[in-house]
Amino acid sequence: MTKPWKKQGSDFQNYNNKTMIKKLLVLLMALTGLASCTKQPKLDGIDLEKWREDRGGCSGQRAAMKDQIKALKEELKGVSANDMDDYLGKPDIQQLADRNQKYYIYFLEKGVHCEDKTKKSDAESLGIRFSAMGMATEITFQKGTP
Repeated sequence: MTKPWKKQGSDFQNYNNKTMIKKLLVLLMALTGLASCTKQPKLDGIDLEKWREDRGGCSGQRAAMKDQIKALKEELKGVSANDMDDYLGKPDIQQLADRNQKYYIYFLEKGVHCEDKTKKSDAESLGIRFSAMGMATEITFQKGTP
């Protein structure tokens, strides 16, 4: 008795290829759907151009926006790390944590880090924790780094 897939030879192989292509298309559609579902925050009242220009909070422009950013704390949750880079710019400090989590630190006011980047600063900062999936899960305000 011969096995059915042995008789058909290339037909079985074509069936596997078609099935694999269908599965890849479904996976691609699912990933595209996930990527388009990232949260777009409404950051009204914050001049993002000035925020991004004020690296480290050294020129005092971020200090003027401190109250507005604190009020929009919940808007930042669920935003992807890539989108956060687009909105708030490159973080002043990026820390890697265990289990593929990471923190973005944005200084809100001038501190010793403005004169010497190697010194640890106690200036007020905004800390954003990202999950392993790259989504903001926790927003904190503290002195220095978390």
